[in-house]
Amino acid sequence: MLVLLAGIFVVHIATVIMLFVSTIANVWIVSSHPFGEVSSGLWLLCNKTCQKLQVSSQDEASLKAVQAFMILSIIFSVIALVMFIVQLFTLEKGKRFYITGAIMLVCWMCILIGVSIYTARFTGKISESISSHHGYCFILAWICFCFSFIISILYLVLRKK
Repeated sequence: MLVLLAGIFVVHIATVIMLFVSTIANVWIVSSHPFGEVSSGLWLLCNKTCQKLQVSSQDEASLKAVQAFMILSIIFSVIALVMFIVQLFTLEKGKRFYITGAIMLVCWMCILIGVSIYTARFTGKISESISSHHGYCFILAWICFCFSFIISILYLVLRKK
C-alpha cells in the first residue's frame, strides 16, 4: 500500500512539473521558415529572439481561454496534491480520497478544454511556414491530460489502509 501511495505521489508531482513546463515554455508549435525555425507557444513567438505572440482579433479570446485553462489546471493540480497530503495524515482508516480525486478531475477537465481549444483554433495557422509540427509542450499537455485522469480515478478508488 505504501508503494502504491508513493507511486501515485511521484506521478502527481511529475504531472504538476510537466504542466508547469508545458504552460510556460513556448514550443507548442514548431515551424520551418526560409529564415529559420520558429516556435510559438501560449505567450511568445520565438525565433532567435522572442516577442509577444501576435494573433488575430478573432483568435485572441481563444488564446486567452487556453492560457486561463492551463493556469487553472496547474492550480487545481497543486491543490489536489496538497489535499492528498492533508488527507493522507487526517483521513480515517478505510476512507477514500474523494476530495482529492474530484479536484484532480477538475484539473483533467481544464487540461482537456485548454488543449482542445488550442488544437481546434491554432493548429496549422502559422502563415508562411514550409512545414509545421507540434512541439514538446503540446505533447506534454496531452500526457498530463492522461496522467491526471488516471491519477483522479486512482484517488477515487484508493482507500486508506
